[in-house]
Amino acid sequence: MGFRVAVAGASGYAGGEVLRLLAAHPELDVVTVTGHSSVGRTVGEVQPHLASSADLVFQDTTTEVLAGHDVVFLALPHGQSGAIAAQLPDDVLVIDAGADHRLTSEADWHAFYPGEWHGAWTYGVPELPTADGRLRTALAATKRIAAPGCNASAVSLALAPAVAAGLVEQDDLVAVLAVGPSGAGRSSSPALSASELLGSANAYQIGGVHRHVPEILQNLALVTGVRGTVSFTPVLVPMARGILATCTARLAPDADERRIRAVYEEAYGDERFVRLLPAGRFPAVEHTIGANTLLLGLAVDAAANRLVVVAALDNLVKGTAGAAIQSANLALGLPEAAGLPLDGTAP
Repeated sequence: MGFRVAVAGASGYAGGEVLRLLAAHPELDVVTVTGHSSVGRTVGEVQPHLASSADLVFQDTTTEVLAGHDVVFLALPHGQSGAIAAQLPDDVLVIDAGADHRLTSEADWHAFYPGEWHGAWTYGVPELPTADGRLRTALAATKRIAAPGCNASAVSLALAPAVAAGLVEQDDLVAVLAVGPSGAGRSSSPALSASELLGSANAYQIGGVHRHVPEILQNLALVTGVRGTVSFTPVLVPMARGILATCTARLAPDADERRIRAVYEEAYGDERFVRLLPAGRFPAVEHTIGANTLLLGLAVDAAANRLVVVAALDNLVKGTAGAAIQSANLALGLPEAAGLPLDGTAP
């Protein structure tokens, strides 16, 4: 018998993806699922694609239901995890897939989110550079993990090596992202309907107001200690899932493509789930669907004196549920890649 797992919010996209991935995990056994609007229904009714969990019955999301497990994944709307997590025992590993515990600054929280700030947990991107190496070191010694924002993961991992090495100007970062609507969750919205999305592309939360902006700046300051700036523009496109992030930065005076590529190869060359493509190749979202991978391609635009890094990932896997499970593996002392797919699906 492995670790007993509860998944709160398993009726949503992120929670459903946690269930899908955990079905292949050799040590994490899901025994409880919760979903406030689905109480009494089975997973098979609410998430018909999850045949391996079909007979589990949704319970209400309460501390009493979630306590008594070894691991609890919270896939709840922003602002709903903090109060519940505060009541769970200290010896339970809790992974929050929402935003409640991502930001280290209370001022940032109140600037971008409503409600109470619940403090920061260990951030769940193992590959992210820090002053001491990688975040995986901290994840191996924690019981509280904040899974990342999907857009923040894409931009942070795309730019972190260059920022850490001082090869770009940290106060001149730009990111434009094509994103699928599943990142907004399962709740209905006219803007996310097929009739609005098909045949169109729409920028949203423009002008520095997107909630992932402070998360990106927080991540990129982990090595330098400097809070830079980022112009961040997401564009909603008609693909169910996935992110393609085109990130650019002004080059430092001594930077060139050879040196930049060497820095990225050193940063990610030994990583299983973050891969730098060969020179001249760039990733597509379709190459990451269903996989816990983030693919990177880079080039130098000499005429504009800018680094260009293109990142692709599946927002529900490497961007959310996969990152949560990868981080949980580290915290539990399990192989980091346990239960996580390296290969995507095609076509």
